[in-house]
Amino acid sequence: MAKKCECPACYFEFNPDDGVIVGEVIACPDCGADLEILEINNDVVKCQVAEMSEEDWGE
Repeated sequence: MAKKCECPACYFEFNPDDGVIVGEVIACPDCGADLEILEINNDVVKCQVAEMSEEDWGE
């Protein structure tokens, strides 16, 4: 059965690749937001918008 994931940014429901793992960052196919996989339970994949750390370049 295909996995289902809902983008928390735009609420678009999509089927991520079968090989996704917890901690992986994927892009929402609708809005392009970077999503971090939090949990995989059977056919439900929970994710959150990934927080990208900014480089401080030694400042």
